[in-house]
Amino acid sequence: MEAQYPAHWEADVVLADGGTAHVRPIRPADADRLRAFYSRLSAESIYFRFFGPRPRLSDRDVERFTNVDYVNRVALIATIGAEMVAVIRYDRTEPGEAEVAFLVEDAHQGRGVASVLLEHLAATARERGIERFVADVLPANMKMMGVLRQAGYTAQSQFADGVVRMTLDLTPTETSAEVTTSREHRAESRSIARLLAPGSVAVIGASREPGGVGQTVLRNLLAADFTGPVYPVHRQVRAVAGVRAYPSVTEIDGEVDLAVVAVPAEGVLDVVKECAEKGVHGLVVVSSGFGETGASGRARQDELARIARSYGLRVVGPNCLGIANTDPAVKLNATLAATVPGRGRVGFFSQSGALGTALLQRVAQRGMGISSFVSAGNRADVSGNDLLQYWEEDAATEVILLYLESLGNPRKFTRLARRIARNKPIVVVKSGGTPAGHSAEELGLPDSAISSLFAQAGLIRVDDLIQLFDVGQLLAYQPLPAGPRVALVTNSDALGLLAADSCLAAGLEPRPPVNLGAAAGPAEFGAALAGELAADEVDAAVVIYMPPIPGESDEVAAELLRVSRESAKPVLATFRGHLGMHPSLRVPGSSGGTPARGSIPSYAAPEEAVRALAHVVRYATWRAHPAVPPPELDGLDTARARELVLAALSGAPAPAGEEPGGFAEPGPPVEIDATELLSSYGLTVWPAEVVRSPEEAVAAAERLGWPVVLKVADPGASRRAGTVRLGLTGPEMVRHAYAEFADQLGERVELAVQRMAPQPAVPTVVGVVEDRAFGPVVSFGLGEVTARLLLDQGFRLAPLTGEDAAALVRSVRAAPLLFGQYGYPPVAVPALEELLVRVGRLANDLPQVARLDLDQVLVGESEVLILGARATLRTPAGPRLDGGPRRLS
Repeated sequence: MEAQYPAHWEADVVLADGGTAHVRPIRPADADRLRAFYSRLSAESIYFRFFGPRPRLSDRDVERFTNVDYVNRVALIATIGAEMVAVIRYDRTEPGEAEVAFLVEDAHQGRGVASVLLEHLAATARERGIERFVADVLPANMKMMGVLRQAGYTAQSQFADGVVRMTLDLTPTETSAEVTTSREHRAESRSIARLLAPGSVAVIGASREPGGVGQTVLRNLLAADFTGPVYPVHRQVRAVAGVRAYPSVTEIDGEVDLAVVAVPAEGVLDVVKECAEKGVHGLVVVSSGFGETGASGRARQDELARIARSYGLRVVGPNCLGIANTDPAVKLNATLAATVPGRGRVGFFSQSGALGTALLQRVAQRGMGISSFVSAGNRADVSGNDLLQYWEEDAATEVILLYLESLGNPRKFTRLARRIARNKPIVVVKSGGTPAGHSAEELGLPDSAISSLFAQAGLIRVDDLIQLFDVGQLLAYQPLPAGPRVALVTNSDALGLLAADSCLAAGLEPRPPVNLGAAAGPAEFGAALAGELAADEVDAAVVIYMPPIPGESDEVAAELLRVSRESAKPVLATFRGHLGMHPSLRVPGSSGGTPARGSIPSYAAPEEAVRALAHVVRYATWRAHPAVPPPELDGLDTARARELVLAALSGAPAPAGEEPGGFAEPGPPVEIDATELLSSYGLTVWPAEVVRSPEEAVAAAERLGWPVVLKVADPGASRRAGTVRLGLTGPEMVRHAYAEFADQLGERVELAVQRMAPQPAVPTVVGVVEDRAFGPVVSFGLGEVTARLLLDQGFRLAPLTGEDAAALVRSVRAAPLLFGQYGYPPVAVPALEELLVRVGRLANDLPQVARLDLDQVLVGESEVLILGARATLRTPAGPRLDGGPRRLS
């Protein structure tokens, strides 16, 4: 029987030049594919691999190379279309060590194929308990030595007998992680750049019918004055919209970089193959009839993505509006929207195709510009993650706006956002989710948790599209505020008070409004604004200009612009109720009629201006704190923790020092007392003993020390009232409490005895869940019944930095109880934060911990005490999303 390999060993990957390939283990059926691959290799490539001439592979060679056991002998191949273009393999030579070698077809060398194959082979080797790769390389084979040295692993070289022996320690390092991340970023950025800056565009399905989808895209391309050639493709006609048409994309005379596909869904797959044959780099599929129509459409959509990626193409869509790039060197409007805003500094991603036209119109109506726009539709391939990689590099994009209906790879999304938001703000509207994506319910986390995780990553999450553009226009045209202190300059006492109340409700600190009166003109507004901006106690200013009789509006606007541009503090306005970039408040831009930085955004009402400012203040506060790695912790024994987990899952102790041999099918969950597991991470659980009779309870109390607590041993008991008896000081009190529980819950109830914890203390609850999309998530809340009922919880992705832990503690509404308010004494918050960091480290290290509940954690004046801890373990089916080598997802 043919050996099997784990499904996650297969992956679609982006290469260094932006193209794609498929990586998978070799199979016996690949014999002919291997022979064809070998026949295309140059004599030099063969010599470097085999240290001598080898014009052909014998049948015995082919059988040996294609038949592997996926444990001691593993080979991965990269395919593009039906052809094999590279192979990498290891053969175990001794425990923990394997010999590695690879071959890349000459035509595909320099595209990063070997590097990505090495990443994937190293990951499979670690799963099989291999710690080192050894490679014998001829000194002239500089390419292979470069691939091995630049992988980021610890490498050693030794020259003997005319051969360089290189040894790679496969233990992941910060350098290897940085190399992987950097390569992923460059590759994905280039793949999107090839879509947004094509040299030529073909519109496939461009009919003569007015209003047809294909002709609409064609006319919009021509109307935007796209700088390259445009090729209509139609089976029967000779010209469309006055432009010569071709019967198929393969018959176009010149090269085609981008193809817009507007044919019926049933014909799209054939078009993809034609485009691959032509050498097209990317597709925009505006056709509908895919995942949005049900199971059969979803299967067609998956096949579209599979075929396109296998041939090296990226796909936007299907069922999308299209893409646009306002760069004067490109002028691309490959969308169904006739109105595309002018040149600006905002990159805009919309998952919804149906909303795309309306969204672009709203941007244009506000007078904002965009750098580029992508409507992903059903998001079969290109996603928001890809666009984040591109916009991070794009000098023309300073602000990123995202409208998301679902999250494809949330863990990768938050990782990218956390890095990019340090330099470019990201504003996101996250709606309720779609069946094809991950909604909050599908993720297993409440929507409030997603908001918390977004905030941790520096994302600005807003509630609706109006807020998306409200916040976007402030970020695009004004500097970031240094703090929450807001000056209010107004000619209406009522509106000034409304703005002040809105500031307080949003967590800002308003100064008393400066009311200039209804008759105030340019001089009064200019002087008042200048005075407020000059004050050290002011971080931003909101100007409200609502004259009863408009007379000097342009002059007032000019004065506000003059004063604002002389200050480094943000200014925003409610200027006669105008929404967007008021013509009189704009600094003229260089092209396209869109305003330049320094323009003052206007809002229809003061509370809308304040709400936008509050979002930006919170973002600026996050950005002002430098990113720091998780702290170094003492008292950790991760090897022991891993052995405990594996022993619990297998039912027997794991062999000493042996790593798990890959990923198995998830078995039934195993619930354990987490006391020993937590001790491996420097955390101690307050001792408790389970008892089954009054006499056992009294004996346990004598051992533990008086006074004691008697409680129901059920881990969920603390969530119910009446399951705990506190302050029992003697045997009779213990017997009496035991009898009460027996009458209430039955004679067979299991109870636990604990020594009474020092008082006073604030009860809290700490938890971990291994979410299938986000990975390990740490939760925190107070243990009071009211807090539980109100679901007053905070969430953060593991591992946690000290700053993450501090923010998590302060994120719950009941947090003031920890800081000496409302009659509670101040407690040991730093000790609580360290506990959260340690729990986060445990969660990050051990993917087998599906759930961990610390209930309750008492936070006293000088220490924290864990009263109970239960863990649910489960064998993971594969690596965490975004936790392994590079792959498209």
